Amino acid sequence: MSQIFTKILLKALHNKLIHIVFSVIFLTLGTTFVFSQKNPTTNTVTLTKSEFEKVKDSTKIDTIKKKKPFLDGVVNMKAKVYEKLDQKKKTVTLHDEAEIYYTDFELKAGRIVLDYEKNLVYAGRLKDSAGNYYQRPVFKQGQSIIEPDSIIFHTKSKRAKVWNSRTKQDELYIKAEISKKENDSVYFMKNARMTTSKNIDEPEYYFLVRKVKFVPKKKVVAGLTNMVIMDVPTPIGLPFAYFPMSEKNTSGFIMPTPGQNNRQGYFLQNGGYYFALSDHYDLAVLGDYYTNGSYGLRLESNYVKRYNFNGRLNFRFENNIVSEKGFPDYLKSKQYNIQWSHAQDAKASPNSRFSASVNLGSSQYFRQSVNMNNVGSRLNNNLSSSVSFSKTFNSVPQVNMSISATHSQNTNTEVINMTLPTFQASVDRVFPFASKDGIKKGIIKNINFQYNLRGENRIQTNDSLFFTSQMFKDAKSGFQHTIPVSTNFKIFKYFSVTASTTYNETWVMNTIRKKYNSLENKVETTNVNGFESFRTYNFNAGIGTTIYGTFNFGEDKKIQAIRHVMRPNIGYGYTPNFNQYFEKYALDATGVNFGDYTKFEGGIFGAPANNFSNSMNFSLSNTFEAKVRDDKSTKEETKKVMLLNNLNLGVRYDIAADSLKWSEISLSGGTQLFKQKMNLNFAAILDAFAIDNSGRRIDKLNIDNGGSLLRIPRANMTINYNFSSSDFGPKSKESQQNIQNGGTGDDLFGKSVDLSDSRQSLFDKDKDKSQEKLEWFSYKIPWDLRFAYSVTYNNTNRQNEIQSHSLMASGNIELAPRWKVGFSSGYDFKQKGVTFTQLRFERDLESWRMSFNWVPFGTNTYWGFFIGISSSIFSDIKYEKRQLPDRVFR
Repeated sequence: MSQIFTKILLKALHNKLIHIVFSVIFLTLGTTFVFSQKNPTTNTVTLTKSEFEKVKDSTKIDTIKKKKPFLDGVVNMKAKVYEKLDQKKKTVTLHDEAEIYYTDFELKAGRIVLDYEKNLVYAGRLKDSAGNYYQRPVFKQGQSIIEPDSIIFHTKSKRAKVWNSRTKQDELYIKAEISKKENDSVYFMKNARMTTSKNIDEPEYYFLVRKVKFVPKKKVVAGLTNMVIMDVPTPIGLPFAYFPMSEKNTSGFIMPTPGQNNRQGYFLQNGGYYFALSDHYDLAVLGDYYTNGSYGLRLESNYVKRYNFNGRLNFRFENNIVSEKGFPDYLKSKQYNIQWSHAQDAKASPNSRFSASVNLGSSQYFRQSVNMNNVGSRLNNNLSSSVSFSKTFNSVPQVNMSISATHSQNTNTEVINMTLPTFQASVDRVFPFASKDGIKKGIIKNINFQYNLRGENRIQTNDSLFFTSQMFKDAKSGFQHTIPVSTNFKIFKYFSVTASTTYNETWVMNTIRKKYNSLENKVETTNVNGFESFRTYNFNAGIGTTIYGTFNFGEDKKIQAIRHVMRPNIGYGYTPNFNQYFEKYALDATGVNFGDYTKFEGGIFGAPANNFSNSMNFSLSNTFEAKVRDDKSTKEETKKVMLLNNLNLGVRYDIAADSLKWSEISLSGGTQLFKQKMNLNFAAILDAFAIDNSGRRIDKLNIDNGGSLLRIPRANMTINYNFSSSDFGPKSKESQQNIQNGGTGDDLFGKSVDLSDSRQSLFDKDKDKSQEKLEWFSYKIPWDLRFAYSVTYNNTNRQNEIQSHSLMASGNIELAPRWKVGFSSGYDFKQKGVTFTQLRFERDLESWRMSFNWVPFGTNTYWGFFIGISSSIFSDIKYEKRQLPDRVFR
């Protein structure tokens, strides 16, 4: 019985090990306060707690030293196989999937030994029957994580000694043969490997450092260091090295990239300094210098305030020189570009909003720039900007107000149009004959009106006069007040009727005067500054309905039904003539020939008309859908397929016209095919009247003039098709720099390339490469393609020609794992030539990246080769060679 009882007792002791540990600590190391009070029978003295404190305060001497507890916190521990307490050795042993949680550190390992007398923790791996080690220790303290083969840790001093430790700091993986932790912030390492490869045990490259002092999130100071590639030492090395590591932005130099250009000589590009001004904004100052005297300067700043706004500001200037002074091909060009984007958080202010999208500068900047980021923007022919502030006043009725400045610049003609500023205000719709919460039904209750105010200061100039005083002298300014009154109601249950009238009052500060000059024998037009105004009004009405039609073919058919939706509409418009605003002027010196003009001609809000308008408008909108049996469905379900998204017809009949009462017929339509991956849009102008030899319409039907029933003066069609290998796949990432430069988000016109930026890649870096099957051959070859087809037909004067006809294409294909090829090209069928063509090749070398970009022919041929480490930490370890395009300046 004693043996059985002993076994049961030991079993209970084994199960309650952690309670016994803390009982021992409590009984041996704990302290207790003892209080006494005098008792008449026992002649003892008892002191209350307050009296005890008084005695303690009076003596201020504690003769009994309080023993410090052994443990500073609660210890939580567990193990899968067993937990063993050895009171003689003062140790606790945890075996198999052992875990200890104490104060600020966590430790997991195959085997853990806690020596609570020496304040030491030992942790190591386990070995299986085949001799392989498993359950490597994982030590975590704060944000620092170490995965060694074994570790010794002192719980009091926080010092540790680690064998084959593995740790990660930002993008840097570190493995050291022996590591010593002095305190929470300093580590010393011997024979450490530093790499950005995720495979820390067998990296494709690493830096072997003999001695290292490592301060987490601050710095790494290394001794003799050399680079090892595929376990082969290289002569690339340093006697010492310093790697700053910080979670905060830090200022520092940006190393330039050397190279050579055929027309500008040797150069240093993209060098400068980065200023980490604060957590909310920064500044990068970059520059280029060429040996022939050319130079470039760029200022780039990003700013953000959480829950309020964020933005980006770029200023770029280039002084390009070709050849040398005295030579006939000497050219000098100064170009600049300013970009600013600002976005406000929607939660920052619900009733006001400020936004900006600015892209302005020299018209030839993108065409003459030698910066690779501008390759995809070389073909841009328009720059535009907009800065606006809007505010809503929550009154009854609601009032909206906005102030904006806009800019539009044609880089071909170098003409610039600006509104600086534009002011708009509007009062929300008011229903004067309807109660506030009542139903608005009928012609009277639906009567409503609004008030809109628009003011503009419009400027038209060109590149040479931009930002000069001359550009403001020809500015036109004015205000326009608009009061629309409308109503709507139903008749005959199915017809909707709308009626409206609009009153406009326009104030302008610029008018004209026409006068015949007998000395020069011509009509002169002079500009007059001063306040003038005019008033106009019109009336419009319309009636429309919706007609549904379904054509059933049977449920046993593939196409079971086709649905046709028609929306016909008949409109009427009336505008009187405003002859009171017109004057006569002499056309010549005879005194017989006179013309009419209005001094408001060419105004920013147009001019009053002296032609009476009384016309009818007819339009028809069509939509076609098909009900198709879904062969993939097991329940014989059907699906809807869009045949024609819209097919629109429109024509106008002028009642007041003497001839040519019918206008041209407009036809437009569009649809989406192949699971909405192909967008097809078309438009055409049809005309029933003939034209004369000069191309003017005459009051004679074309069929009576020996032609067809309808002429086609103009027509165009566009097709866009995006698809890929994976169910048409995800679309390629947009080039943000291309968009900010004023281009499109795709790479049909080339991809912006900055070889000095190691972060740019054709591959999706978000993809987990650890789960890829790295094979030399794969029957699944990922690819994506984008096509854009456009054709325009012109027959306005019997040309019967294709005015423009082009096909653009771009795509990427992964020929093998980590091998990717991309291209952008096209063909102009009108000019019979290949458009801008760019070829892109890239090899993903895990931690490295190798790329080659090439424009093989054209006016801006170039090529560039790059190989380097992808991580930004070692971004300066690279090799690149390039031939920049030879820009032609003017």
